[in-house]
Amino acid sequence: MEPLLCFPRPPVMEITRALNESEFPWTAVADADAAIRLEPDDGWAGAVISAVEDTDEAIKVCRALRQQENPTHPLLLVIRGEDFGDLPKNEDLFDDFVLYPATDEEFDARITHLLRRSVKTQNNDVITYGPLALNPETYQAMIDGRQLDLTFMEYELLRYLAAHPGKVFTRETLLSRVWGYEYYGGARTVDVHVRRLRAKLGEEHAQLIETVRSVGYRFGRSRWKH
Repeated sequence: MEPLLCFPRPPVMEITRALNESEFPWTAVADADAAIRLEPDDGWAGAVISAVEDTDEAIKVCRALRQQENPTHPLLLVIRGEDFGDLPKNEDLFDDFVLYPATDEEFDARITHLLRRSVKTQNNDVITYGPLALNPETYQAMIDGRQLDLTFMEYELLRYLAAHPGKVFTRETLLSRVWGYEYYGGARTVDVHVRRLRAKLGEEHAQLIETVRSVGYRFGRSRWKH
């Protein structure tokens, strides 16, 4: 079992506790060079990168892990809310994020979800909706024949929505079903991923994910006739 990578060394207390309770092997590093130098032959099982104390170095670590021949996935970024808006918009630096400070319950849930890197779906058939096609076995997504460059969690969210066309989901339900944890004030997680998905779908198809005011989100229209 390959270890998780954690930055910085030592990690913030909440991350250390959550990792220790998971009983999963992990290695903390002090900088990006160490992250590459200490990488196991089969790669890191995933990464938890905290930008709470040193945002610049945390971003360097994320870049180093993503620019490898075999990029590290999944990567969880822990960052303060006031710094989140300053992250580079055109880079795939992480798969999921936690806004710091967070409750112990949320850290536990996020770390637990990170360890479940092999997500098994009940149905591996290709999911199609109009111009959109998703392959759960290869984690590929295409729109009008154009392949979408999605992060792990962006794909998981789009797959879940597309598998239930026309159904309205609250943010709390999406957190539970897609991210795998209960609602701990993390509604912004869903909103950010929806915005990123709409941008990647393109202006012509962004409306596939509809905002239902005061409720949540709906993908397309139901295939069922009433």
